[in-house]
Amino acid sequence: MEPDDELCLCFHVTRRKVANFLRIRQPQRVGQLSECFGAGTGCGWCRPFLQRMFETAQEGNWAGPQLPGAADYARQRSEYVGGKPPPTASGPEKTSPTEH
Repeated sequence: MEPDDELCLCFHVTRRKVANFLRIRQPQRVGQLSECFGAGTGCGWCRPFLQRMFETAQEGNWAGPQLPGAADYARQRSEYVGGKPPPTASGPEKTSPTEH
């Protein structure tokens, strides 16, 4: 995963934003990462990855852990939320009037 790839797909928070938040704000608890544009407060898929980034930052490793590539990450997240495609920057997925 590259720095400008989205780590939190629900709120479009990039890995770079999380890394900078960790470096500058130095949160004491992983839950404080939610202050970084809402990261981790949506579907929950990114929480284990946020945890890993938090832990490596606590060890002084600002580069962070190795994470899956963006396409693989999005595919795995899609499976996690029940086969729905990840949201796009253009807006929520459109459904037909018959779907609930």
